[in-house]
Amino acid sequence: MTRCAILLRGINIGPNNRIPMAELRSLLSQDGFGEVATYLQSGNVLLSSSLSPEAAARRCEHLIAEGYGLEIRSVVRTHLELEAVVRANPLPEAAADPKRYQVTFLESAAAPDIAARLAAAATPEERFAVIGREIYAWHPEGIARSRLATLLAGRGFKVAATARNWITVTALLSMTAA
Repeated sequence: MTRCAILLRGINIGPNNRIPMAELRSLLSQDGFGEVATYLQSGNVLLSSSLSPEAAARRCEHLIAEGYGLEIRSVVRTHLELEAVVRANPLPEAAADPKRYQVTFLESAAAPDIAARLAAAATPEERFAVIGREIYAWHPEGIARSRLATLLAGRGFKVAATARNWITVTALLSMTAA
């Protein structure tokens, strides 16, 4: 059994894509996933499965489509992968204000031109780093009006992508520990 975090994209933000987390936990448990938990209301699902992490994520997407009529993409990371994300932190000074520090998780490695696109959207104060399937971004003036944060929300990528702040990233790491 592998413990992993399935990060659902665009859940419970605003009036769209509403899924009660208690119902989702029950749906996933009834389907055979083990140790199902959620963190916050924004689509952070933790579970154990004998399926590969990718197959578990696809199964969750399928169950959500069947149960709620929603086409939700997701990105999955195992405990070891989350551990590597935290260890690779290229902007440790940004973690001092974790609500303004985000990691965008991509389904696969970023396109070669992504750094140039991100640089064009970033303000002079913002910082970012692309490392494999993650993009770390520091938004010292906040996320709400940041063009960079909007781009990192995942709509401009050709793969599934979803962002989480540093508080959530470190909480998911703890919650996936066996």
